[in-house]
Amino acid sequence: MLRKEVNDLLTQTDPGTPMGDMFRQYWIPALLSSELPENDCDPVRVKLLGERLIAFRDTEGRLGLIDEFCAHRGVSLWFGRNEEGGLRCPYHGWKFDHTGQCIEVPSEAPESGFCEKIKLQGYPLVQIGDVLWTHMGEKDTRPELPEWEFSTVPAEQTFTSKRWQESNWLQAMEGGIDSSHVSFLHSGGLNSDPLFKGAKGNAYNLADKKPVFEVTESDGGLFIGARRNAEDGNFYWRITPWVMPSFSMVPPRGDHPVHGHFWIPIDDENCMAWSYDYHPTRALSTDERQAMMDGHGVHCEYVPGTFQPLQNKYNDYMMDRAAQRRGDTYSGVKGIAIQDGSLQESMGPIIDRTKENLVSTDNGIIMARHRLRKAVTALRDKGITPPGTIVSHQKVRSVAKVLGPDDAFAEACVDDLKVRPGQKQTSV
Repeated sequence: MLRKEVNDLLTQTDPGTPMGDMFRQYWIPALLSSELPENDCDPVRVKLLGERLIAFRDTEGRLGLIDEFCAHRGVSLWFGRNEEGGLRCPYHGWKFDHTGQCIEVPSEAPESGFCEKIKLQGYPLVQIGDVLWTHMGEKDTRPELPEWEFSTVPAEQTFTSKRWQESNWLQAMEGGIDSSHVSFLHSGGLNSDPLFKGAKGNAYNLADKKPVFEVTESDGGLFIGARRNAEDGNFYWRITPWVMPSFSMVPPRGDHPVHGHFWIPIDDENCMAWSYDYHPTRALSTDERQAMMDGHGVHCEYVPGTFQPLQNKYNDYMMDRAAQRRGDTYSGVKGIAIQDGSLQESMGPIIDRTKENLVSTDNGIIMARHRLRKAVTALRDKGITPPGTIVSHQKVRSVAKVLGPDDAFAEACVDDLKVRPGQKQTSV
């Protein structure tokens, strides 16, 4: 269980909250690059960490992420005209550039200098890979640009999606680092999903439903090892890196692309679940990319024109009780991503962790909470920068490997857990 005050500390991310301040130390994904495809395209609403913002690409291709509301009388700039180097409010014509600086107030004489005094809150927006990243903290504490491997490999080797999830970010993240549920919740998909099936490791997952967990600290967060029985007295290890505050990478399966997640708070009761697939050494095949676009693996299908999953709580996730009884899917819900999302949303917007009864397979979650609490209080009380902002902390890989009974995974996999350009992931 977790005391209410600690639960509040870790789940609340609006401006001025300790965890909100900590998220603002990082570069976080804000939009897919495809959402702003060309100069002077339509502006896009964005809500991050409780702040309502507008993103746009101006006439010169400069990216802007600014306060949604016009400084004049509070009109939403989503209605604005993206034209001639800025976003113009349709109400009275006030115009703002990509930094949020007001550059024109038609009713005032230019020589008055009035517009120079008006500036909306603005944040940098930078494209790396197929993601637009932002940093919402102080400029003086802005870290280096992120270098996650999935975002720095060639474009033909990577694919990213996102989906709106109606739950707090923390319970979504905790589900992502919980390897024990795979043998139950995702058991139907291991042998049928085109982005999972055929891997030798799947048999170990399905045969041993009582994994033993070992967790070690890394510079950026944790390495969470789940051990299952393999042949000849050896063990099958699945090792998940978690980098603070909300990055994880799922252990690989065969030569399938590696996948993982970011969970980014929209507000305290909603988050954006970002999902990526990439292969370190080869292009994604046409079939793999199509499978991702069709919602297989860690991705999903959408309500047209939105990032809301087609299977959602308003249609009971299209649950199929007959498929559940047959064993086609363990929960009756189709798809890895929505199997996770449905159960995480079922907990309510913010789970009451005072009612939990944790067990040994929750060690990764327990230690992640401990590291988050330690980091957020150190930032709040002493101004200490949290782990995970440093580029070297981001150069991690997940691992699936068979080891001898006396091998300690952290020592035996020390090289496998690092990004090694030009070398494949370590997988079973």
